[in-house]
Amino acid sequence: MLRLFPGPPEEVALAGLCLADALHTLGGAGAPFVYASFVSSLDGRIAVSDAISGDSHLPVEITSGNDFRLFLELQAQADCLVTHGGYLRDLAAGRLDDVLQIGTRATDRDLADWRRENGLSAQPAVVIASASLDFPIPEAIIRGKQRVLVATGRQAPPDRVDALRARGVQVFVAGGGESVEGAPLVRELGRLGFRSVYLLTGPRMLSTMLRDGALSRLYLTIAHRVVGGEGFHTMATGPRLEGAGRLRLSSLHYDAAEPDGAGQWFARFDPLRPA
Repeated sequence: MLRLFPGPPEEVALAGLCLADALHTLGGAGAPFVYASFVSSLDGRIAVSDAISGDSHLPVEITSGNDFRLFLELQAQADCLVTHGGYLRDLAAGRLDDVLQIGTRATDRDLADWRRENGLSAQPAVVIASASLDFPIPEAIIRGKQRVLVATGRQAPPDRVDALRARGVQVFVAGGGESVEGAPLVRELGRLGFRSVYLLTGPRMLSTMLRDGALSRLYLTIAHRVVGGEGFHTMATGPRLEGAGRLRLSSLHYDAAEPDGAGQWFARFDPLRPA
């Protein structure tokens, strides 16, 4: 793989590329380092909708083993993963794969060792962001003895809050309305002692994080494919972000082989804070 920026250009190994960022060391007490990642096509598709069912999924044309390896490296550095109720419902229905554990595949067993060597817990905690609180908790999380927390808005259904707490799940408020908001979520995660937080969410969470100035870094894989299609999702949603959407490129690598010989860029961006 070729590092393009910062220069000069240099051939580098894929394995260890994201681990070298040492994300688990960048957060401090009460101020976690919050990062997200997406894979996108050249025409900005991060997901497409099935014409019959309406379900959304990652376009197979932009998936690759190299991108998945870097995803696992990002995941390995988190002491907390933030997911959402929709993912858990899709997981239970068999529409998506479980990606909430480290070291459960041949491709990432070395990362379980890396976590242990770097003083991280065997598995990251899982924070479920949900307005409706209508989701199942996967058996794999229970078997792995992962810490589970639920973030919701102040207007969450009280009966469902009570039901989760009765099961021993910690529920906290991170938003004044129905939905979870970026700044309150990060404040609460910092108060709970988390230092590195990986967002395995979607456009709504990315948007609120940027709008609240709560995102520390964005990783973006851009597959050199044009996907097209009428039903699709892009990285952000909601009102225009204006100045909150400014990001500066901090690294760029070129993988000529994948996906399917088309090539892809691995880009890293740091948000620009107001002066």
